[in-house]
Amino acid sequence: MNAGMIGGILGAIIGIAGGLIGTYFSIRNTKGPLERAFMIKASVIAWISITVFLVLMLVIPNPYRLWLWVPYGILLPLGIIKLNKKVAEIREIENAT
Repeated sequence: MNAGMIGGILGAIIGIAGGLIGTYFSIRNTKGPLERAFMIKASVIAWISITVFLVLMLVIPNPYRLWLWVPYGILLPLGIIKLNKKVAEIREIENAT
């Protein structure tokens, strides 16, 4: 095995481990049942979306796969902003009750 292959495997393992840890703590640190349910749903959507993105990066030929970064670069920040607003709304609802 060459250094590039080892680096690719280690990078993938570290990336997946970081994603799992981040997902775990995002769900664990929720303040109530509505927020927890929303965070589980959002986590599943995020994992599926990122997996689809990575699969497309592997199967689309080289010059065209670069175009995948355009929607990814737009939708990821917008999704994060929407997620944060929704979590804030849920926390307000749960604190009011």
